[in-house]
Amino acid sequence: MRCPHFRIAALFYACSAAALPAAHAADLDVRVRAAIGMPIAGAVVSVHLIGRPTPRPHFSGSYTVDQQSIQFHPFVLAVPVGASVMFMNHDPVRHHVYSFSPAKKFELKLASKQQNQSVLFDQSGIVPLGCNIHDRMIAYLDVVDTPWAKTADANGHVVLRDIPAGAVAISVWHPYLRAPGNTILRNATLGEGGIHGETFVAPMRSPPHDPGSGY
Repeated sequence: MRCPHFRIAALFYACSAAALPAAHAADLDVRVRAAIGMPIAGAVVSVHLIGRPTPRPHFSGSYTVDQQSIQFHPFVLAVPVGASVMFMNHDPVRHHVYSFSPAKKFELKLASKQQNQSVLFDQSGIVPLGCNIHDRMIAYLDVVDTPWAKTADANGHVVLRDIPAGAVAISVWHPYLRAPGNTILRNATLGEGGIHGETFVAPMRSPPHDPGSGY
């Protein structure tokens, strides 16, 4: 059991980090590419503070996984702990979405054109998604416990803003990244103000259904 002093200290650091002036924070600019140079879209870049508690993630707006043309969209989505994800079905057929992940086990039976079922994700971890009706459908949620996390765009690019200066741990995750846990880890020291740049060269394996992907 954690003592009250630990909880008070964690709360103090979390509030301090959230209220930190921009002059004492930095932006992190990350580019993720494969060994042959092509960008890795959909890689999740996240940051945790070293030597001080990382605040809980804060979020606004909605998170959505769509089903269209017998595919999940997006293929990878970063979701903060405590957020709900809306599962939408724009296909004219039924879907049966499921996950057996330790982070979240669930099943949703979605009728054709049904757009009103959501799931709360209250534990961090990787949540693979599948469809019991259409085996080729697959996607991934990365449920993160940090406010600094984002999915890379089509250019393999992520910018994370207002990270407290000092030592941080940067992780890059992708389901086809060839590394333990599909993750590359790197420590860095962020100076006060300005932009800190990092480039990750990620060894990738081909998707099971697409041996000619180019990775």
